[in-house]
Amino acid sequence: MFIEFMARAAAEAGLSGLGIADHCIVSAEDAEDRYRREMGFNLDLTYERRRDAIERLRDRVDVRLFDAVEMDYEPRDEAAIEAFLDEAAFDYAIGSVHDLEDVNVHTREYFAEKSESKRRALVDEYFEKLVALADSELFEIAAHPDLVERNPALRGLATEDHYERAAAAFAESRTVPELNAGRALEDGGSLHPAPGFLDALADHGVGVTVGTDSHQPDTIAPCVEQIEATLAERGLEPVRVMDE
Repeated sequence: MFIEFMARAAAEAGLSGLGIADHCIVSAEDAEDRYRREMGFNLDLTYERRRDAIERLRDRVDVRLFDAVEMDYEPRDEAAIEAFLDEAAFDYAIGSVHDLEDVNVHTREYFAEKSESKRRALVDEYFEKLVALADSELFEIAAHPDLVERNPALRGLATEDHYERAAAAFAESRTVPELNAGRALEDGGSLHPAPGFLDALADHGVGVTVGTDSHQPDTIAPCVEQIEATLAERGLEPVRVMDE
């Protein structure tokens, strides 16, 4: 989606800043490289052109624009991710766990065919990767930190132990988990992370930053409304990753 359309929608929603965080994958794994090519997640090849576009737009929109990235995280790719982030020098970097068994977590049919015990094991693996993401110290933000909730085949399988382990890892990390509205318009206003996960983060003194996870301009305003309602309900003041 055109950056200018997103920026104007953010301004209309009352936001003072907008992070432009396109998806990006850097990996030597064949499956990851194939997926990256099919989905067009090639920001590692195009970020300088996008950065130029952001610079050209700064004087034309009423929000402050941040040059960011959402990186797919796999523990095996840490060295490649670190090298790219050092080279690109984004304003901030978001890390996200998207894959289990080299399949995107959103792929409902793949996970629905698994037995319950296998699906539980996959949720275990998801949270192991999330803890590794926090431990890596590569990112300012951890995106949608319980993405498994977006897939009905995996939803509800996360446990208090998962939440406690992840919250403890974030408590020791510079990486801030995100209150993410990616589910808000499809799952009756639900946000990431789930209430029990938010409780565990609060118990460990871990704050959250916020993200609409918007991929279209018309989703920004309703997602902002859902985030603001949750912040007000819980009495939360979000962490500012970038100083206005």
